[in-house]
Amino acid sequence: MRKLNALLIVCFAAVLASSVRAQTSGVNNAELNGNYAFTFTGIRGTGSISSVFAAVGRFTADGAGNLTNGELDTNTVGGGAAAQSFTGIYSIGADGRGVMTFNIGGGSAKLAFAMMANGNAQFIEFDASGGSGTIGSGTMEKVDTTAFSTSRITGDYAFGAAGFDNVNNRAAIAGRFTSNGTGTLTNAAGDVNAYGTDYSMTFTAANYTVSNTATGRGTMHLAFTFGGTPDTMNFVFYVVNSGKLFMMESDGVSPATPLLNGVFAQQQIPAGGFNNSSLNGNMVLYLTGFSVCSSGSRVPKAGVGLLTANGSGALSLTWDENYCSAPNSFTSAAGRYSVAANGRTSITIGGNILVAYLESLNQAILFDFDVNALFGFAEPQAAGSFNNGTLKGTYAGYATNPTGFGVTAFSGEFTADGASPSGNMTGSEDIGASNGPVSGAAFKATYSVSPSPTNGRGTMTVTSGIGGNAVIYMVSPSKFVAVSLNDPNPAVLDFELSSAPASVSLSSLSLNPASVTGANSSTGTVTLSGPAPAGGAQVALSSNNTAVARVPSSVTFAAGATSATFTVTTSAVAASTTVSISAAYGGATRSASLTVTPAPPPPPTLSSLTLSPSSIVGGLQSSTGTVTLSRPAPAGGVTVMLSSSNATVARVPSSVIVPAGATTATFTVNTSAVLVSTSATISASYNGTTRAATLAVLL
Repeated sequence: MRKLNALLIVCFAAVLASSVRAQTSGVNNAELNGNYAFTFTGIRGTGSISSVFAAVGRFTADGAGNLTNGELDTNTVGGGAAAQSFTGIYSIGADGRGVMTFNIGGGSAKLAFAMMANGNAQFIEFDASGGSGTIGSGTMEKVDTTAFSTSRITGDYAFGAAGFDNVNNRAAIAGRFTSNGTGTLTNAAGDVNAYGTDYSMTFTAANYTVSNTATGRGTMHLAFTFGGTPDTMNFVFYVVNSGKLFMMESDGVSPATPLLNGVFAQQQIPAGGFNNSSLNGNMVLYLTGFSVCSSGSRVPKAGVGLLTANGSGALSLTWDENYCSAPNSFTSAAGRYSVAANGRTSITIGGNILVAYLESLNQAILFDFDVNALFGFAEPQAAGSFNNGTLKGTYAGYATNPTGFGVTAFSGEFTADGASPSGNMTGSEDIGASNGPVSGAAFKATYSVSPSPTNGRGTMTVTSGIGGNAVIYMVSPSKFVAVSLNDPNPAVLDFELSSAPASVSLSSLSLNPASVTGANSSTGTVTLSGPAPAGGAQVALSSNNTAVARVPSSVTFAAGATSATFTVTTSAVAASTTVSISAAYGGATRSASLTVTPAPPPPPTLSSLTLSPSSIVGGLQSSTGTVTLSRPAPAGGVTVMLSSSNATVARVPSSVIVPAGATTATFTVNTSAVLVSTSATISASYNGTTRAATLAVLL
């Protein structure tokens, strides 16, 4: 939260030594336990020179303060390093703040992090000093090691990444693919903001491989043209799960090749594809970029807002940003949007144009078309009205995706009391700034959140140090984002619930029905041990096989609720498949199994009707009719209706039954004596199909 004013760092330098001891007591080391993947975005600087830096990797935490099986890839101007092994140590204090050291070859990197309720963490680099070093932030997320294979990356995906070239020109890409699970990416679409100009990407090749099934490390190659110019990009990625990859461009950084860092996420396409109704309701947007100001200077830019779409192509946006080191905002600006079946969405608001690729309904990766290259995400805002009472609990907060060396990165733990008319927030934060780290800086602020005129928009005033102001937007009771109005080097600030109330735990997860035919849905119900607190509760959801069954990333409980439901969508399968659906909250996980079965074969159709003989003497002979089905009759058999156009001459039973497993059945056509030769049309009908044959009845 020191992002609200970088100068506040000076006020807390004296508390560094005592705060480090408090932070690193190690009493909560068990909170970080298991296999994690991480992504990091930063800026490396020395004096007045700065350049882009990024990293992706993985490690195993033993719950006792030790890191093993570490591996990371880095990239920066002048070159990075691939698949570096490392070990490390970490320590987590009583308030959920921790420090971590990576020992890489002959060097090390120090991080400060804040734990979240789902066992993930937000972190910053914590070792710059004397005006040089690396400033940046990222996330560590628990991984599903069973997804460490090429075959598990299958289905539809959206992707997005942003960064800089070697002279700090801003660029971004976003798009989507379909993966076949064998390393080929098809149905590709994408857009690139190449230093302020948007181009559609026409892909000529796209492939990937999980090259190390022990670490989840893989590579991806994209070949495409934009604006008539052929180009390629190569990425390294680490698997989080089959629905999410942390990706970083591995090409050398040059004037023609920016260093991009981002995410590859499962795309949940509704039946029939996306359309304008896929955006319907409130979405919170948060984006960062790099401003080119009237003075010619270039500084970080950050903005947050609430976009409301009507499902038919019209929208409005309320927006707050820190642009060229000054606040700028507008309310309920009208706009239009258009959604393609593959999720590509064009958004126009006044003179501003953005492109988005939908991950699911009301959730997207997006960037704008101008030289600022604002890049970020849209998340669906939880239903309900937001006020001070909604923003209540303990939150892990950090500064995301810094775009300038002057950005003051922070991570910390903050407690909001939900009081009205003015809420109070207190906490401790760790600050990574170019002039040196500060640990355990005290924080104090007041805030106000209102449901009207913009639901969930609020303001915050820092009352510690020399103060500062920010605007906040509630995504749900468990998450809000903010931007400082007076920080000369802003970033988007992300806050997510870091602990569940001790009195409430996750009791159960059930699925109804527990078995569905592929392409149908099931309803999941999550139950808490007691009423959700005043600020509500957010339970994280996951599927161990997103190619077959998909769930939203979380489900939100309204204050006082003890249960909440969500939809599990499925895909068609060739064989019966069991998928594990999991819910996590407050350190507890509950799971339930969903069986997805193949669709039953379509019912048979009536192929033919034959008569033997087809010519008989009336009253003296009969004919045998045979009905034939296109495939064996299902259990219970099939009833075929029969009729005659001349029942006086030729009579048939009203129906004939084809037994289960059979394809034919016979019946008798009885006739009467006739004075002159004539004929009758015998008809058979089943499942909307009629077949007929003519019987000649002779004198």
